[in-house]
Amino acid sequence: MLLSSVLSVALLLSSAAVSGAPTLADDNATSEQIDALLKASWKLAGVSPSPRAPDGAWARRLYLDLIGRIPTVDELQAFAAEKPAERRTRLIDRLLSDEYRDERVAWQATEAAILLVGRTGGTTGNSPVHRPGLVQYLREAFAENRPHDQLMRQLVTATGSVRPEDEDFNGAANFLADKLADDGVQATARTAQLFLGVSVQCTQCHEHPFNEQKQSQFWELNAFFRQARVERIRDEDSNRRYGRIVDRDFLGQGVLRQASLDGSERAQIFYELRNGRLKVAYPTFIDGTPLADVMAERGLTDGDTGRLARVNRRAELADLIAASPEFARVSVNREWARLMGYGMVRPPEDMGPHNPASHPELLETLAEAFRQSGFDRLQLTRWIVSTDAYGLDSRAGVSNRDDDPSLGVPPLYSRFYLRQLSAEQIYDSLITATRADEGLEETERAAARRRWLRQFTTAQENDENGEATSFNGSISQTLAMMNSDVMRRATELDTSRWRPAPAAGSASLADAKPQGFLSSIAADPTQTDAQRIERLYLAALARMPERGERRMAEALLATRAGDVGQTLRDVWWALLNSNEFILNH
Repeated sequence: MLLSSVLSVALLLSSAAVSGAPTLADDNATSEQIDALLKASWKLAGVSPSPRAPDGAWARRLYLDLIGRIPTVDELQAFAAEKPAERRTRLIDRLLSDEYRDERVAWQATEAAILLVGRTGGTTGNSPVHRPGLVQYLREAFAENRPHDQLMRQLVTATGSVRPEDEDFNGAANFLADKLADDGVQATARTAQLFLGVSVQCTQCHEHPFNEQKQSQFWELNAFFRQARVERIRDEDSNRRYGRIVDRDFLGQGVLRQASLDGSERAQIFYELRNGRLKVAYPTFIDGTPLADVMAERGLTDGDTGRLARVNRRAELADLIAASPEFARVSVNREWARLMGYGMVRPPEDMGPHNPASHPELLETLAEAFRQSGFDRLQLTRWIVSTDAYGLDSRAGVSNRDDDPSLGVPPLYSRFYLRQLSAEQIYDSLITATRADEGLEETERAAARRRWLRQFTTAQENDENGEATSFNGSISQTLAMMNSDVMRRATELDTSRWRPAPAAGSASLADAKPQGFLSSIAADPTQTDAQRIERLYLAALARMPERGERRMAEALLATRAGDVGQTLRDVWWALLNSNEFILNH
């Protein structure tokens, strides 16, 4: 059974360091090195890890993390048919292979789009973002496993239209299309968060009260974006105004133009201190490296110019990001958090000396391996999911019951941390388990999915383009799950939804081909009642029913005088609305 209560005792535990550890190795050695570092930290903390997760739970976990849905019964049975010593490795290989490429790429693009523009980006009438254009770009990038540094460069430096129908279409432009207004303040903040792991938005107006970040650093980073502008393109059909990013010469703010003795121009910006004084800023990276110094190393003396013919500031910024140690660290930490439940640094966009990693040597080892792999995202994913730590049970034992980061303590990763599925994962898993969208055209399926997801997220008109979500375990989420159209379709046994078999001439129950998973189970004459219940549990929870659950189903059948259809429907409804279904465990 799943862990059903929140642990109440917190214990601050430190991480371990293992000396002499290799930083470069093949797949197995890298995963083994991760496990070695974690095992050393467990020993130092005096905890024993949870046992290995059951195969079904692990397979369900892997499907959710790699392709965004739970496995089908057929996929679970194929997994179980593999040799026990090989089945986990073979499933990792399969899900990362071309066999599942389309589903994997679609899930990667979904997650990346949420990270880049949120769930509401491109869905409101005044947004310059063209969400389908962004998703198209991301799918192409992930389909070829484009190196992560190359992906970052394309997003940070993009020019062109956000719409696929335009000649200058560049789907990467959607990232900054809604962030370059107001002198690129949002572009500065979001780029720093995503690709450097630094939260600089607070320092737009003042020095950060709790860490080393200065107001000057925000505006020096902001200066890299001043050549970029967003033009609006009117769509005649929808009357929406989408974005097109263009680069133009930036000659500096204010009426002053600073010229050096050799005639080169210094394109400055100004920012205001809290005492009202104005300060000047030029492009400077977060480590204090001025762009002028970078250009000087190439023999160029006008590094502060805003002339595109001499320097493209965003391109220079992308180079500085890719070469920085922060880029590899934040990329690794974010993927680790996605797969392991919690990052080694929390939150991932607030890294730095003020917020040390729970496992600093592990973070550096993995970041270096990621760099040396050529920033290969699939390789990074494979390393993590191949570890023993990823394969641990989510249930805590006596020794590691205090390893609960939800209570604020640093994670030890001595067990797999429970986490709620995203709205997208739940919907796609409901469809996978129930086949509730059978009979719908592709456009109808997509529209139904959008409607279901839209109810949980609302865009906020604020300085940070934030979003409010009700998909957080709230009562509204529970009611939406229980009463949604997809849940109704998934659990109904209405004979009007039974389709004639191809060779049959009538829609009678005897000749019908059932539509939907529940109907197919109920109508299968080769299955016993016990086998039908088992298939429901496998489809929803990737496990067989336990003894008590079997007895409960048998008792329900007995009280209903053998009404199998209604009993199956009630069991199915309960499984799909259970905590176990909506959690990744």
